[in-house]
Amino acid sequence: MRHYRFMVLSVLVLCMTCLILICSGCDRPQGNIDFTKAQEPQTAVEESGGEPLRIAFASVMSPKETRQSYQILVNYISQQLNRPVVLLQRRTYEELNSLMTNGDADVAFFSTGAYSAYHGKMPVDLLAMVQTNGTTKYRTYVIVAADSEVSSFNDLQGHVFAFTDPLSYSGRLAIDFLLHDEGTTPEYYFKRYFYTYSHDKSIWAVANHLADAASIDSQIYDYIMQTNPQLGQQVRILTVLPEAPTGPVVLRSNMAESEKEELRRIFYRMDSVPSLETALKNAVIDKFVPPDPNAYAALRATYGQISHIVGDYYEEH
Repeated sequence: MRHYRFMVLSVLVLCMTCLILICSGCDRPQGNIDFTKAQEPQTAVEESGGEPLRIAFASVMSPKETRQSYQILVNYISQQLNRPVVLLQRRTYEELNSLMTNGDADVAFFSTGAYSAYHGKMPVDLLAMVQTNGTTKYRTYVIVAADSEVSSFNDLQGHVFAFTDPLSYSGRLAIDFLLHDEGTTPEYYFKRYFYTYSHDKSIWAVANHLADAASIDSQIYDYIMQTNPQLGQQVRILTVLPEAPTGPVVLRSNMAESEKEELRRIFYRMDSVPSLETALKNAVIDKFVPPDPNAYAALRATYGQISHIVGDYYEEH
């Protein structure tokens, strides 16, 4: 009987020892920032306590596909910096601007309109401009359905219009400027309007007669013509508006100069990295180039002049 008790006690001690060893592994902090799922160097940096770099963007095309491309770029930036990088995705440019003004993001992919209208509490510097098809300029296309009887922009008065985003230059503000010159606003000019929050959805809305017309980025239009010609054949360009500079990449002004310089080095060389070629193409980016602050000066001035007409947002942000 004594021998039997000894054996039971031994088994209990062995079980307790195994349980302690298992639980000790559970105490190890794992972190809750999922900036990439297959990058061992990032995990090592995370465990060392490195502060993550926060990069924010808002989709100009369907969110899922756009995020995949930006995630690849963010993974590369993380590898180059040897520190964790968090990708923050937002639905609207207003949310993106709020992240920067509240200090909740370090770097952001701004639209032309979002940057030109930005007056946040957190000052930002230009990091890079996007070059596509050999240029840092693009145009606003006003499109209608291929079978539409509309023949000029003036014919759209009293019709339904699809905008992309309140702070998208091609997807809203270029039309604000155009109508402002004619002494009116979208609220009075159109029967009604709505937002799609991506350029490809605006094209789809027009193609399917949910809207009589839409204004979109010419570079996105060209990309859709190449990748989805069936959709492209269902719309046509009604009006082409003047050129504007492409949306910039911005960063916090109070970031250390050494960090800024390292980010410039990384961004300006991305187009020479073979593994990033597909991601850049799907994001409608050829490469990142040094920014030209003067390119946005006229737009920023125009936003200030008409802010009392197109809304108070520009005054507040």
